[in-house]
Amino acid sequence: MRRKYIAKGILAVAAGLSLQSPVMAGGIERGGYNIDLLFDPSPAAVESTATFVMPKRKLKNVTDTDPRDGNLNLLGYSSTADDSENYWSPRIGAKLGYQDFDCMIDYSQPYGAHSDPGARWAGAAQNVETKINSDNYAATCSYRFDAGPGQLRVIGGGSYLQMDGFKERLVLAPEILAAPRALGGFGLSGSGVGRLDLEGDGWGWRAGLAYEIPEYAMRASLVYYSQVKLDNVTGNVDLTHLPGALGALGLVPGAGTIIPVSGSTAMPDALELKLQSGIAPDWLAFGSVKWTDWSQLQRIPFYTASGVEVTALDLAYRDGWTVTAGVGHKFNEQWSGAMSVTWDRGTSQEYGSQSDTWALTAGVAYSPNKNVEIRLAGVVGILTSGNSSAMSVGGVPVGDEASYSYGSDVVTALNTSLKVKF
Repeated sequence: MRRKYIAKGILAVAAGLSLQSPVMAGGIERGGYNIDLLFDPSPAAVESTATFVMPKRKLKNVTDTDPRDGNLNLLGYSSTADDSENYWSPRIGAKLGYQDFDCMIDYSQPYGAHSDPGARWAGAAQNVETKINSDNYAATCSYRFDAGPGQLRVIGGGSYLQMDGFKERLVLAPEILAAPRALGGFGLSGSGVGRLDLEGDGWGWRAGLAYEIPEYAMRASLVYYSQVKLDNVTGNVDLTHLPGALGALGLVPGAGTIIPVSGSTAMPDALELKLQSGIAPDWLAFGSVKWTDWSQLQRIPFYTASGVEVTALDLAYRDGWTVTAGVGHKFNEQWSGAMSVTWDRGTSQEYGSQSDTWALTAGVAYSPNKNVEIRLAGVVGILTSGNSSAMSVGGVPVGDEASYSYGSDVVTALNTSLKVKF
């Protein structure tokens, strides 16, 4: 069975596909999953990529809508907040090919989040700080065979995902804790912040098909990534920053203690279609459409060993859609470039600040020789405006601690990549 290669001049342009950078995808996606290295025509290749993302989401007109923990607006808490933190999204992979078989292994951080508005905004009862981390280890292989004018590739593999994180929120305002009893307080000390720590892991798989006509740099691929079930998510609810007397009086159950909890959830499945084709000498057009089942993440409760719900993560997501279109061009034997436009549908509904995102990516690829490719890309995007207020999930209210609005904010990113081929 013959092995075909993309012509050298077109291959440099095809590198533009890898210049796309994760910006502010829906749900808690960061880098997501990526198997593009599997298609590299070299017998062996190693690639390292790092993306630094700088979202600037600002919340305003914040109103404490649940004053039972203390009316934070009247207590002087801020009606504005910076909701997002900068982050890195790394990826490293290696690929080996033998005849018509290709396999790759890679490490990435597909999911993550870091929101840190602090303890002095009027929505602190909803969130003080939330951080989610992930580590994913995957292996993917393919087999190619002749089909018509090109080759059909069958793709399959598996992955192991580890996740951990925490969420802090204000359970009771420290001003209320410290106020004299004559003024409706408790005359006690403490920050009033509760913290939920969690960790879990699970396995997933991926499968797909690709059709390639190398002479025209044409490729169409459709890959399905399964959900990853996190059936045993364990952690603790730390209420030690609340006086134990509140627990003894039945006012805040568990106050002053650490409560072991457990629950379950699943990271969503996804389906991604990618297309590329040469359109003129040294010119390449490319695009992709991706659907992610974020709507399965609504409300995730956590229970004690006796089955009593202690707390929950309220997400209330809808499905995510990401659409990208772009063009790449080879300038000479060493330099090529690409530009693309991406639209990502926000996953927030009535509650949350994940609105639609529009992003423009531009980058260059430099190949000093046939064995090395260096890539650099920049991204600028707009996080569109919206509002957050209470809604119901399965008859349970979520987002009822605070309401706020947000304008059209800017997100920027830098992406660097180094590939060595043998």
